[in-house]
Amino acid sequence: MSRNQVTGAVDRATDSPWFERLARAGHGVSGLLHLLIAYIILRLAFGGGGNADQSGALGIFADSAGGRIVLWVAAVAFAALALWRLAEAIVGPHATEPGEDSDGAEQWFDRGKALSLAVVYVGFAWSAIRFATGQGKSSGQENAGLTARLLQSGGGKFVLVAAGLIIIGVGVYHVYKGASRSFLDDLTISDDKAATVAGVIGYCGKGVVLAGTGILVIVAVATADPSKATGIDGAVKSLAGLPAGQVLMVLAAVGIAAYGVYCYWLLRFARM
Repeated sequence: MSRNQVTGAVDRATDSPWFERLARAGHGVSGLLHLLIAYIILRLAFGGGGNADQSGALGIFADSAGGRIVLWVAAVAFAALALWRLAEAIVGPHATEPGEDSDGAEQWFDRGKALSLAVVYVGFAWSAIRFATGQGKSSGQENAGLTARLLQSGGGKFVLVAAGLIIIGVGVYHVYKGASRSFLDDLTISDDKAATVAGVIGYCGKGVVLAGTGILVIVAVATADPSKATGIDGAVKSLAGLPAGQVLMVLAAVGIAAYGVYCYWLLRFARM
């Protein structure tokens, strides 16, 4: 099959209303997970327990039959959103404004970003399936185990440092996107003050948490301590040992919750 045939097939698939609705549902599920993670962070801030990451949020649904149905729905929605992002990586995302075309470098950046998001949503879908089938595990423990194996070789340490720098870069990009309000380009509406407030706080808050996660990966390499690299959960819990740690954890929860709320504008108004 030629490249033009592949592009044509992808274009036809993304013209399907039901495919778009399923992909949009992925934004709604993502919003719910971020709100649950924010709730877990608040609980940790006030002496409770839990894992402040996607595994902790998904695990809330794993103990009941009704919850497992929710997990299967989440898996389907995340898979659809992953396929949609993959389609954007193949044919390029839609222009931010009708009739607007981005230049070559920007198009390739957008395609790379879409491919990265596709990988992220595949991971979310797989995690939801594992919890739905009773095989879910703590993301933090899995991250620490993988880090421990990689620390055993020089090449593995290089991979970890590179991964840490990439995560920091993603976090910085989130902060930039929030501070510059460029996330509004992702929406079909403009001048929505509530969406702007949620997006600024959400992107900046999530970006800071992601940057902290990347820093801890590099710290894990420097100290040969894989327990440092436990993902977002580890980054949030590390705040507890800092001065005004409880306040910082509450602020992190507010940022993650705001991003979760913003996802519901994506559900309704995302450019797709």
